[in-house]
Amino acid sequence: MKPNIVLTAAFPAVARDLLANDFEVVEHPTEQSRSEEEMITILADADGAITLLSDPLTRRVLSSNPNLAIVANFAVGYNNVDIEAAREIGIVVTNTPGVLTEATADLTMGLMLAVMRRIVEGDAEVRATGRCEWEPLKLLGSSLQAKRLGIIGMGRIGSAVAARSYVFGMEVVHHSRGRGMPLEELLATSDVVSLHVPLTAATRHIIDRDALAMMKKGSYLINTSRGPLVDEAALCDALEAGHLRGAGLDVYEDEPAVNPRLLERKDVVIVPHIGSATEEARNGMARIAATEIVRFFRKQPPLHAVT
Repeated sequence: MKPNIVLTAAFPAVARDLLANDFEVVEHPTEQSRSEEEMITILADADGAITLLSDPLTRRVLSSNPNLAIVANFAVGYNNVDIEAAREIGIVVTNTPGVLTEATADLTMGLMLAVMRRIVEGDAEVRATGRCEWEPLKLLGSSLQAKRLGIIGMGRIGSAVAARSYVFGMEVVHHSRGRGMPLEELLATSDVVSLHVPLTAATRHIIDRDALAMMKKGSYLINTSRGPLVDEAALCDALEAGHLRGAGLDVYEDEPAVNPRLLERKDVVIVPHIGSATEEARNGMARIAATEIVRFFRKQPPLHAVT
């Protein structure tokens, strides 16, 4: 019998194409969130699975099916997976690094431009009025040139953002795993702070009330990494107080829910977790995830193993 591979969402067709000949493929519709019970049911007959970052792969879920041998997470992150449990049980876990670097870096710059140049506010005004009225003091924003960008997390994506920022004439400083500028100094001196670290116990709420208070008055915060890196209640307070001038967010603390206070603010640009949402990046992620499944069942070592 062919191994049974479960796709927990509607992934790009390249994943199904790569798996079609050698596997029985069961595809489920995309869901924004699932319970442990739902995941146990979905994975009940799986020998392998391609999963979403929102799928809770807890110890209970991973241990519910003794035949489950590999989980290919359709993401760079894997904070949805109990990695210790996977190691103990003997389940291989892989991710999709690298392929979404450029797309996420592009979106980071897009959010930076959108919030600093108030592009979304301008778009909303023209659509609402049907007019383009030029005024000397209308929608004055901030240029990127000569501004200091503080990057927290100088990995693949952070480095790609830095390369783009130099073209705009920005000064770039960074803090990353004890390297670079001390975090307190970066926060206090940067005109824009951009987050590019994984979500761990150490980085959860790395931007909390104290960190926001350290940030330069009138600065901007950009987050295209993981929502829980930021204490959103504290961020809203900082924006309402005028301490921060704006924020650009692709990810949220309690996804899929978005803090209603953020929705009310014109100085916050919000998009629905689309950092990797280009055809090139998503096809690449699907190809990597499916290839890991194929390699595993051919007894070849994974290319991007987390466990």
